[in-house]
Amino acid sequence: MKLYLIATPIGNLGDMTPRAIETIKSLDVLFCEDTRHTGNLLSLLNIPRPPIVLSNHDHNERGNAARVVGFLNDGKTVGICSDAGCPVISDPGFPAVRAAIEAGHDVIPIPGPNAAILALMASGLPASSFTFKGFAPRKPGNRRRFLEEEKDSRHTLVFYESPFRIGKLLQEAFEAYGDRAAAVCLELTKQFERVQRGPLSQLAADYKDKKVKGEAVIVIEGNRGNAPLEEEPEEEAPQE
Repeated sequence: MKLYLIATPIGNLGDMTPRAIETIKSLDVLFCEDTRHTGNLLSLLNIPRPPIVLSNHDHNERGNAARVVGFLNDGKTVGICSDAGCPVISDPGFPAVRAAIEAGHDVIPIPGPNAAILALMASGLPASSFTFKGFAPRKPGNRRRFLEEEKDSRHTLVFYESPFRIGKLLQEAFEAYGDRAAAVCLELTKQFERVQRGPLSQLAADYKDKKVKGEAVIVIEGNRGNAPLEEEPEEEAPQE
């Protein structure tokens, strides 16, 4: 049987794809981060609720992996979705994916919006190679080590951050990396979507005491030495 990983809108309901809608309609079981949130989404989009809808969040996803495989073994079609964006990408789903693969079932990703990719696209920073770091640890020592391990990387860095710690992350990134180019992306795909670009020192100052709503995506230039801020041209594939 098949396990579907279904991307859902991160703000704009118009980003729910026809394929995602049809996939949800076909499910016997849907695991979702918050059953109330997903229930509202299905209602707003007039999508019938699958026969079985179960919660799958940070505190129960490991235990749910066996339940997912059990449903698949029983011949049921199973889906996983997050509150917003893509399952597994800084969201629950990974234990179930591993368990399903080990049990011999197919895992099918259903594409849709992803905040990290959208922020990278809008940042104005090189996107030919990047490192997605997700959320930084909360403890100061762990956060510092988490940032510093990428100090010499040439790849553009992409972070998720809580609205309460944006200024802190920007300041710590400035201390770890120096005054690199960066972008703070807020409310992506929503009515008040905005992207603020500039050097880390300026952004850290701007967000030191600034109150914002919603999670942020922070994109930071890699360690490029004296290289100009531009994409390296892709090599052409050899013609046969």
